[in-house]
Amino acid sequence: MFGLEFGLLGLLFLIVVLWAAMHVLGSDADPLPKALWLAALLFLPLAGLIAWFFLGPRARRRL
Repeated sequence: MFGLEFGLLGLLFLIVVLWAAMHVLGSDADPLPKALWLAALLFLPLAGLIAWFFLGPRARRRL
């Protein structure tokens, strides 16, 4: 009953995490912060993704 819906939701989540990882890799940050952000995205995907959206590279430009 929920197979297709959860599958599509999981696919969407995977796409968003991969998008965030590509932005981390393409950023001008030093290698250590990049590695820490990637580790957060890989090992704590939901928390890492939320943290990246609020604390990532764009957050510094807005302040």
